[in-house]
This record gives sequence, structure tokens and C-alpha cells, in this order.
Amino acid sequence: MRFNRMLLSTTLVIVALVLQVSVLARLHLPGAVPDLVLLTVLGLALVYGHVGGALIGFGAGLLSDLAPPADHAAGRYALVLCVIGYLAGLAKPETGRLKSATGPMAVVVVAALGSTLLYAGVGALVGDDAARHVGLPSLLFTAVLYDLLLAPFVVPGLMALARRAENDPLADTNNAAKAADVSSGWLSSGTGLRIGGQRGGLRLKAARSRVARAGRIKGVKRL
Repeated sequence: MRFNRMLLSTTLVIVALVLQVSVLARLHLPGAVPDLVLLTVLGLALVYGHVGGALIGFGAGLLSDLAPPADHAAGRYALVLCVIGYLAGLAKPETGRLKSATGPMAVVVVAALGSTLLYAGVGALVGDDAARHVGLPSLLFTAVLYDLLLAPFVVPGLMALARRAENDPLADTNNAAKAADVSSGWLSSGTGLRIGGQRGGLRLKAARSRVARAGRIKGVKRL
């Protein structure tokens, strides 16, 4: 990943995690908690693709595993968001532009369901059956509902910000400067352009010598 992608992704994930832990988790809503970190991963994955989505998802999940008040094994949510980020990146539009909101909303629904089921499945493998006591159907319904309500305020803005960061004017300036350096190097070095200039000079000297010879011959005939 490029430096601007890493910097933007890290900043957005940290901000989302802080807001989720300090604000959304304290709302005490019934069922699941609105997953702002998940929506951040989805928004960036829809712009950066499956590889970037997997990397961002793993990093965001690992931070979520280590941030208090996490009470589960480290790496559990990192695995979940890594898979979700990879799959969401596969839905990236080829042109980079979304024609409607139907696609992102469908991705949010599938991601909310998939992340909840995958998290509960990994927990069952390691002996954590908290989802069973709370009620998996209610968790699925509330996770989809909360994420769908929050997604229109998060995902489009993140995608627009990520696209704007991709069109870095400094990168274009650097590319233009490199192109200018390359062209100046071609002109100053011993290339075909210089050889062509030398050939043109030789041709001009040969034409001048021919004119001088013709003038001499005419002068001799007049005498």
C-alpha cells in the first residue's frame, strides 16, 4: 500500500474506533452495537480493492481486539474483518465510481450478517458462547439495522475521501518532474537526437562546400 493510503486508513480507523468505544458502545442499545469500524473498513475496501481491504480489515480488527474494554482473545476480530475487507474489496466497481447506493447498502447488509456469524463461529471454536446467551437472531437483526442506519452517513464520505487521496497532486507533480528529467537527459546525452543534429550539421557543411566549388568553376570558365 502507498504511504497516503496507509496514513489515511490508519487515521480513519483510529477515529472510528475511538468513537465506537467512547460514544456508540455507551448508548446501551438493545442487541448489537453499531459497528463504525466495520463501516470504515467497507468504505475503504470499496475504493482500494480486496488486497487493501484485507490489510485494512486486519489492522482495524487487531486494534479492536486490543482496545479496552475488549474481553475476547486477540486476533479474533482481526480475522473477521480481514475476511470481510477482502470480500468487500471484490465488490469494488471497475470504474471506481458507484452508479447507485444499492450496491454499497447490499455490501453493508452482507458484511453485518457475515461479521456477526463469523465472530460467533470463531467464538464457538474457542469456547466463547456469549452470542448464544444473548440470542443470535436478535444480534443479527440489530446489527443489520444499526449498520444500515449509520452507513449513509459514513460510507459515502469515506469513499469520497479515499478517492480524493488517490488523486494526489504531489504525485502528479513528481511524475511530471521525472518526465522532464528524463527528456532533458535524452537531449543532453549521446542519443539519436544528438546524432541527428550532428548529421544535419555535416549536411549543411557539405552543401556549402558544393556551392563554393561551383562558384570557383564558374570563375575559371570566365577567365
